[in-house]
Amino acid sequence: MNLSSSPYHYQKIRLRERALNAAARAVCAPLLYCNLVGGQDELVFDGGSIAMDGRRVLARAKLLEEDLLCVDVAADAQNTIDTQAPKHSLLEIKCPPPPSHRSRRAQSARIEPLLSPEAEVYAALRLGLRDYAHKNGFSGIVVGLSGGIDSALTAAIAADALGPNRVHGISMPSRYSSPGTRTDARRVAESLGISFIEQPIERLYTAFLEELTPHWRGRAPDVTEENLQARIRGVILMAFSNKFGWLAVTTGNKSEVATGYCTLYGDMAGGFAVLKDVPKTLVYRLARWRNRQGPRPVIPLSTIRRAPTAELRENQKDQDTLPPYSVLDAILEHYVECDEGVEQIIAAGFDPATVCRVARMVDRNEYKRRQAAPGVKITPKAFGRDRRIPITNAYGHTDGN
Repeated sequence: MNLSSSPYHYQKIRLRERALNAAARAVCAPLLYCNLVGGQDELVFDGGSIAMDGRRVLARAKLLEEDLLCVDVAADAQNTIDTQAPKHSLLEIKCPPPPSHRSRRAQSARIEPLLSPEAEVYAALRLGLRDYAHKNGFSGIVVGLSGGIDSALTAAIAADALGPNRVHGISMPSRYSSPGTRTDARRVAESLGISFIEQPIERLYTAFLEELTPHWRGRAPDVTEENLQARIRGVILMAFSNKFGWLAVTTGNKSEVATGYCTLYGDMAGGFAVLKDVPKTLVYRLARWRNRQGPRPVIPLSTIRRAPTAELRENQKDQDTLPPYSVLDAILEHYVECDEGVEQIIAAGFDPATVCRVARMVDRNEYKRRQAAPGVKITPKAFGRDRRIPITNAYGHTDGN
């Protein structure tokens, strides 16, 4: 019997079951594995308790939710191991054939199916957010709705985790917000049934510019003016959080957090970052999956199809600063999750200049990640407890030429 607290990452249950099946073969005995279910800070414990006999799964409980599973195993199942036998790989150990008179209940024990990749990750994010809010005493969740896909997916997860009546969306348009994103922000709130507030930031932004511009007269507009807008929005979200006891949930994804395409004290302001370990390409997959789960889509197709943009200046697009997300996420997987060096990634066929640029962005933005809110771990290596590098260092990457 194995009483376990094994934390989740994507597709881990398949690795776990192979290891447990090998262990059952090693001792020639049925194995009963009971795993913890629930969220604690960054970690999600995914349940999926199982019974197996070294050849197959006899029973499996539900994944990522509490469940009660009753299992009978044969009373005369062999439970000894020949300690004098030569050591072999676990996969090579030969066990006696199973008894032919297994109980009827064992034969018909419930085996819950494994989830699809998108269903599995979505359930982990929902469970992690729900337990973080409940266990830390928050009465609700507040999310900034920009009309973009990240905030829409975050709001959907929040509504599914706590119920729509406890989720509050706030749209904070600026002079650069398009009619399309403003409309989509409202549509997301309506489709999810969450409360919606539109709080424009133009007057606040103008006041900041009037107060600060005299101090940098003669300097052209740059990222300073962009970050001011993000930080005004962060202040508004935290004000609602303080006033009503709501958990402010940030909406940045792993691709943005990795490369620093986020603003300290702006869109990073909040108590929990549900998409912190979710690459942008997976965000799109999860959004499409969620839209297929109900009678109607909850995330507008225009949100999914629109080119990603922060809308902090005229005609801004994410790809002005970042490589295409399909390329970026592939490089990040090699560099962050697989711990491969620049030379290895280039040898895998990626453009040298792009690889070096991405690696520099990841390394230079460690200081932002140190100040980020905790978020659900869904990959084998998440930023934070899994991956920390020195902020102050003397190494760097060449241009790869």
